[in-house]
Amino acid sequence: MLIKNNDDGFIHPVASEITPPAAYRGRRDLLKAMAAGAAGPVLAAWASREAFAQTQRPGKLAPLPGARSGVAGAVTMEKVTDAKDATSYNNFYEFGTDKGDPAKNAHTLKTAPWSVEVEGLVKKPARYALEDLVKLSAQEERIYRLRCVEGWSMVVPWVGYSLSRLIEKVEPLGNAKFVEFVTLADPKTMPFVGSRVLDWPYVEGLRMDEAMHPLTLLSFGMYGEVLPNQNGAPVRLVVPWKYGFKSAKSLVKIRFTEREPKTAWNKAAANEYGFYSNVNPNVDHPRWSQATERRIGEDGLFAKRRKTLMFNGYEAQVAQLYAGMDLKKNY
Repeated sequence: MLIKNNDDGFIHPVASEITPPAAYRGRRDLLKAMAAGAAGPVLAAWASREAFAQTQRPGKLAPLPGARSGVAGAVTMEKVTDAKDATSYNNFYEFGTDKGDPAKNAHTLKTAPWSVEVEGLVKKPARYALEDLVKLSAQEERIYRLRCVEGWSMVVPWVGYSLSRLIEKVEPLGNAKFVEFVTLADPKTMPFVGSRVLDWPYVEGLRMDEAMHPLTLLSFGMYGEVLPNQNGAPVRLVVPWKYGFKSAKSLVKIRFTEREPKTAWNKAAANEYGFYSNVNPNVDHPRWSQATERRIGEDGLFAKRRKTLMFNGYEAQVAQLYAGMDLKKNY
């Protein structure tokens, strides 16, 4: 998310307030049960996160079956960001505006039961319980570069599947041009919902061709485990060629529309946050340059800055989506 951190440094919660790093570091190969066609029961077993947690040591998340992605361009050979950094330096304004707030406060989020409603211009609107949403496709692990905040980037092994699988199942109508994503806004479990910083609930959106692109991911996990609360549990969007605020967390509704959705940050500051929000080093934020970045976890303020890559390094995969567009005007 393009929110300036005043000191441009890390804000980490104390160790006791975040999920133990050991819960994330184990990388899982695809379970034999999945290869044998038993994916449904396996995935349903971890979908109820809280029930699982009661049988495990405190802080341990459920293991998540996943296979290395076969989607062209999804996997990078770059070093994966340490899980302790990816799960303790977050933007999730429902739990606070400082980078360490979500890890400290998101334990109040209740992720079971959970459902996602699909509505709007589709032939088959439906409300999907989390376990049914999970079972739409086998899980794939995809290691994405993801620009998350101004000047910072990370490389995360997400686990999920292409959003296009769900879109194809609900059969959009011919006049469906955009997909709107609505996140949970529960003041009882999200202490900063109601603050004036944004118009709640948090809403994001994509053009239909962007949503159908195989790199656009509906994610249920990271680092071989289910999503931690502070990273958008139990289901979130991942759009790796756009700035992080486009990847909406804790989804409760997916709506197909004919008109471009009014998104949260665009409504809050239209001159700073456009609808497209593609990673573009040639378009400066009005208050700072976006030409370079630092990788989270690499020596903090003393790390050498990297050149920001066009479309976050996925130019070969997604540039055709914007052929003929002025990307300085359509920022």
